[in-house]
Amino acid sequence: MRVNVYTDGACSGNPGKGGYGIIMEWVGKPYVKEFSEGFRLTTNNRMELLAVIVALEQLKKEGVQVLVCSDSKYVIDAVVKGWVFNWVKKGFKDKKNPDLWKRFLKVYKKHEVKFQWVKGHNDHPQNERCDQLAVAAAKSENLHIDKEFELSKKGASGEIKF
Repeated sequence: MRVNVYTDGACSGNPGKGGYGIIMEWVGKPYVKEFSEGFRLTTNNRMELLAVIVALEQLKKEGVQVLVCSDSKYVIDAVVKGWVFNWVKKGFKDKKNPDLWKRFLKVYKKHEVKFQWVKGHNDHPQNERCDQLAVAAAKSENLHIDKEFELSKKGASGEIKF
């Protein structure tokens, strides 16, 4: 089984309201699925990474060949250049988003995942659609809470600080 996954993240302000968009296309089958979700306070990089995680989590069988197409150098370089694997060895010391990277690694190792960078806002149909999904999710009224992010930004008074 092969699946092409297209992802994008968006954030209005960084941090700010954010969202992700995903398109999953099963190779050789006319099956296409879209996903999106919005959050009240997050970052663009968190949404880019969360999109990849959620897409991989949708796969019910292990060992799927997955091509992830993303405009996020943050996500792609971290994996393709092996940075994330060194971060693991160092316990994610001084690295952002360790909660999401740990979640990513759990699902990443279940499949044969390759990454392809696509230039954002360059008329790539699936990337443009993912961007629309992500932006719409960030603007929706039913925004979720990015608990790990918000907890990491709370000061002693309980107020969120940046």
